[in-house]
Amino acid sequence: MRPIKRILVAVKDPTAKSLPAVAKATQLATGLGAELVLFHDIATPLYADMLYARNVDLKSLQRDQLALRRGQLEKIAARVRRHGLSVSIVAEWDFPAAEAIVRQAWKQRADLVVAEVHEGGKHRARWLLSYTDWELLRDCPAPLLLVKNKSLYRHPKLLATIDPLHAFAKPASLDREILRTGSQLTHALQGELHALHVFSPPMPILPPLAMGPIVDVSTPRDETEAEARKRFMGELGGFEVKRSNRHLVAGRPVDVIPAVARKTRSSIVLMGAVSRSGLKRIFIGNTAETVIDSLGCDVLIVKPPRFEAKVPRASRGVQILSAAATP
Repeated sequence: MRPIKRILVAVKDPTAKSLPAVAKATQLATGLGAELVLFHDIATPLYADMLYARNVDLKSLQRDQLALRRGQLEKIAARVRRHGLSVSIVAEWDFPAAEAIVRQAWKQRADLVVAEVHEGGKHRARWLLSYTDWELLRDCPAPLLLVKNKSLYRHPKLLATIDPLHAFAKPASLDREILRTGSQLTHALQGELHALHVFSPPMPILPPLAMGPIVDVSTPRDETEAEARKRFMGELGGFEVKRSNRHLVAGRPVDVIPAVARKTRSSIVLMGAVSRSGLKRIFIGNTAETVIDSLGCDVLIVKPPRFEAKVPRASRGVQILSAAATP
């Protein structure tokens, strides 16, 4: 992984009083010596009938809205520059929002993307990911930090989840990417790095009915754990992870990862996205989706090396809908 020197921040609402993604990206950029790009996407659709009825000139409307949003972004950038950082701003008409962020990550050659999760309605908890969040998580070409908690980092604990046994089809190089990314952010935030490997305990094989008791013919638990420990410790070679911060736990990731994150009071959990052969897109999986949604802290998703998003490179511009297209 190359050093993080350019951070793209997706600003959902530049008029919001609280901008946790910007605040946390500022902390990271300060520690990393990186520059920031503040990006706001105008994905709101326009209705053709309304434009015609009100005699609205589309180009003038686009221009005025862009000027307004750029002005709002510039106010945010001016505050961030007081920290001695280099900050640029970009506002564009494009849709859907997740694709627009991916395209901007390409344009800016971002080493890291920071985005606040989209809050849902009253029936969805604030830390649950929306459809837009999941699309961005699957397609973002750079490491993606999803901000779920508004509190600033204060000597945070980062939990890097790795799979050295590759039980979940992760390439070996992905674990190294996760640890490298975690190490960079830990140093930048003056935090503490933890590492977690969840391994599956041996399962007994069930005989046919009426053939007697269950017989465990799988690898004994101690042998499985010994192999998991050997691989886990080997993977951590070269990384500054204290012995007390190395967690090897038998169980299901969906149960163990949130539990360890809570126990260690982690501010960021790092996970790898798995690429499935034959699929055109990154595959997250039901287990990982459940884990991510159950975490109340920030989540950083790392992609396999040479990952390519299947998103059109060209901007879609303004979305124009007819009255018939409205729900």
